[in-house]
Amino acid sequence: MKRQFALFAIAALCFGAFAAESEISVSLKMDNIDYVSGERVRGVITLENHSPRRVDVGYPQSPDLLFVEVYIASSMEQMEDLSPKPFTAKFRAASNVKQKLEVHLGDHYGLKLPRRYLARPVLVHSGMRYEGQYVAFDIVPGMEITRSLQTFKTRPDLYREFALVHWSRKGKEHVFLTSHDEGERERGWETRDLGMLMKITKPVISILPGGKVIVLHRYGPDHFIRSEFWSMPDALEFNTRELINDPETAGQTRVQELYDQSGGIAPAHRPWWKFW
Repeated sequence: MKRQFALFAIAALCFGAFAAESEISVSLKMDNIDYVSGERVRGVITLENHSPRRVDVGYPQSPDLLFVEVYIASSMEQMEDLSPKPFTAKFRAASNVKQKLEVHLGDHYGLKLPRRYLARPVLVHSGMRYEGQYVAFDIVPGMEITRSLQTFKTRPDLYREFALVHWSRKGKEHVFLTSHDEGERERGWETRDLGMLMKITKPVISILPGGKVIVLHRYGPDHFIRSEFWSMPDALEFNTRELINDPETAGQTRVQELYDQSGGIAPAHRPWWKFW
């Protein structure tokens, strides 16, 4: 009888633990399976609360926590969270409610080095830890197309190096603009996905007077995408993006300027790991 009671008690505990675990689930879905170094690494956490109690995260008296752990895949070394800010917006999820929350992992972890990472969402609720499945993603350097260097009259010891790289994304080739400050300071700026790329024409990057940076790349057989940025010593901002006709037939001033103005100073060649 004692043995049967012990077995029953163990089974009951296991069932109770399973039931408790199944009451709440958290999962993470990344936007992409790989990101060019410097891109925003965005994902969406889905939380399903089937427990009788509300999940409460982010408010001054909130008892619960929601975060994402990130590991280096090759060694399973857990990375350090570098930001005191919360991972997601504050929320309250009542019983039988599903909640989706945006998360930017690069705001919390140093995800610059090309390698594979593993991420999993974790909810701490009522003294219990609810873990989602590991999700793998890669940081890649991209394949270089061209570079250009910007200097600043008011800051002679500062220069900004731009590079266009390409990488396949969801079965389509994309072009990305990367940028990095050197000289008086070291700073990396956000890498921008400029859209799909047809490789029959090499993309052009031009640095114009006044801090305007323009990238022109072929999007389709008869169309180009013109992306414009404002690049100042302490800021790099996206301005406009437009679809235009083939510059050889369009005859538009805003296209012709790319060929009339200086394209910047060609920097000395360096290995990509020093560039990043």
